Amino acid sequence: MKIHLTAIIRAKDEYRDEVAAVLQNMVLHTRNEEACELYSLHQGIEDKSVFTFYEIWKSKEGLDVHNQQPYIKAFGELVEEKLQEKPIVLSTVLI
Repeated sequence: MKIHLTAIIRAKDEYRDEVAAVLQNMVLHTRNEEACELYSLHQGIEDKSVFTFYEIWKSKEGLDVHNQQPYIKAFGELVEEKLQEKPIVLSTVLI
């Protein structure tokens, strides 16, 4: 079963560019993962500190492998200091 994710990330204003660079690096690597069907990153128009991922994964197992990658763990290190709050992640399936 395919997994569809929407993740909302709010960077602190002073770290916006640094967070954006880390997120763009995630895109670069993640799109090469076998289980990844779609991995798109968007930036807010009104609030440029808001980033949104839209993702489609072939399986939960593939998503689990993704979450163990070093570039995803590097993002996890930013959460406490450089984000306004923990990311909001919505996991869904197509019905």
